[in-house]
Amino acid sequence: MSPSPSPSSSSRPRILLLGDDVQYCPDIYKRLQSQFDVIHPPPSDLRRPAFLQHLRDGTWGDFQAIMRPSWHTGGEMGKWDQELIELLPQGVMVSASAGAGYDWVDVSCLAEHGILYCNGAGASTEAVGDMALYHIISVFRNMTWSALAARSMDPAQFDDAHHAVPSQARNPRSHTLGIVGLGNIGFAVAQKAHAAFGMKILYHDIVRKPAEQESAVGATFFPGLEDMLRRTDCLLLATPSTFSGRPFLTKDILALLPRGARFVNVARGSLVDEDALAEALEKGDLAAAGLDVHAHEPHVSARLARMQSVTMTCHNGGGVVETRVGFEQLAMENVERVLNGREALTGVNGHLMVPKVKEEAKANGHEGHEQAHHATNGGS
Repeated sequence: MSPSPSPSSSSRPRILLLGDDVQYCPDIYKRLQSQFDVIHPPPSDLRRPAFLQHLRDGTWGDFQAIMRPSWHTGGEMGKWDQELIELLPQGVMVSASAGAGYDWVDVSCLAEHGILYCNGAGASTEAVGDMALYHIISVFRNMTWSALAARSMDPAQFDDAHHAVPSQARNPRSHTLGIVGLGNIGFAVAQKAHAAFGMKILYHDIVRKPAEQESAVGATFFPGLEDMLRRTDCLLLATPSTFSGRPFLTKDILALLPRGARFVNVARGSLVDEDALAEALEKGDLAAAGLDVHAHEPHVSARLARMQSVTMTCHNGGGVVETRVGFEQLAMENVERVLNGREALTGVNGHLMVPKVKEEAKANGHEGHEQAHHATNGGS
């Protein structure tokens, strides 16, 4: 851990670095350190009671930016809610974090305090897209059933899977893939599924995408979710969760899918009512499900885990070195740009700032930040 300057040792802008030190982008970090003071608290200071107390006491002085370059550390304080945000120094301009999803931070509350939130949109797109493709193959071909039978080393289970799996498996080709959220990740999955399998792409989103983007993957836009669901052979969630954590996939939504449809989630586990999903699978309303994310991580649903029709992975969608490099780079470059009066690369909540805050932000170079809501989509 690099040494931190004392709160009063410099008049330069200060960055509060949370979690692990920079590992993959040392040149950018050196450039950052040449312009700003970096305060790097030890892990013991990041547990919520200690973190809140340090904010109350002003331990780290008046810092202007918060930076979390690693998704796996720096979140020990838990939810960034009103209780925590109200304790931040008034001069904080930007909070930039690894990770594409931001259901752990109240971006509306940050906006009310004039703080721009920046995520890691784009850094995990390729990796999460690949993971989605793996789950799509698995739910169509019953790969978990086959893999578990092979690993059992039981000839009876092997023979059962060898003979029974084909009667329930399907080729993905020419089936419809209904995507909720055609942002960076959703579009990447659409490209891969369309090119590799010839799947027909349907999508529902807040805003319709440009015609050239739709034509690139043969996508059909559905302004009404219900209309899309009724035509969907495999439903993919690639949309951000919200701070409220309300589920999207409920019993009522599942009832709109054709009997025997498949489901894949690479977004957030909180988007799914797992009991409703289990019930749909048990009744045969759904044929299979692929889950990279789970509602109560690191715990998974025991009910779903027992099902050979359910493929599970450990929220590894974005879990490659390239994603970590991208997260670091974006976190540092977003902070650097905002502190230097330039537009952030992946601002999320600029559109939520009240008019007075927007004018203040304009003076500091915040204005014009593009909403990253459906451009981020889910993956870690």
